[in-house]
Amino acid sequence: MNARKAMAAAAILVAGTALTGCSSIRESRGFIQDSVLTDAIQPGIDNRASVEATLGRPSFTSQFGDQTWYYVSSVTGRRPFVRPRIRQHSVLAVKFDAAGNVIAADRSGIDKVVYLTPDGDETPTLGRERGFLEDLFGNIGQVGAPGAGGGAGPGG
Repeated sequence: MNARKAMAAAAILVAGTALTGCSSIRESRGFIQDSVLTDAIQPGIDNRASVEATLGRPSFTSQFGDQTWYYVSSVTGRRPFVRPRIRQHSVLAVKFDAAGNVIAADRSGIDKVVYLTPDGDETPTLGRERGFLEDLFGNIGQVGAPGAGGGAGPGG
């Protein structure tokens, strides 16, 4: 019976080890959001200096239009050998007026994320498509052929 119990314990240990290898890895990316600090940003009260002192430097800023600072936060989960998936996503957009005072602090979540799918593995181009053998042997007989222009050698 002791051998049977030892085999059962070994099987449970191996199964437990295998299952922990498949667990999800949680990663925080970008701005690490603290709801107490983000809720402290008040339009009409704060300015650029107070926002930077409270939240730090933004993830990125607007290049056109109203001056806006964006604080982007994502939490991803991934299993070994698999592409990460977004579990939580939030964006805090702090808009400033010309004087540098906060006029709005808008929050958005994963519902505003757009997933783009590229058009396959090929880039469409103009012209005809050539196969592998045509690419490999396409120039045979073309260089120095009669009527191809240029002569057969130097000065010719």
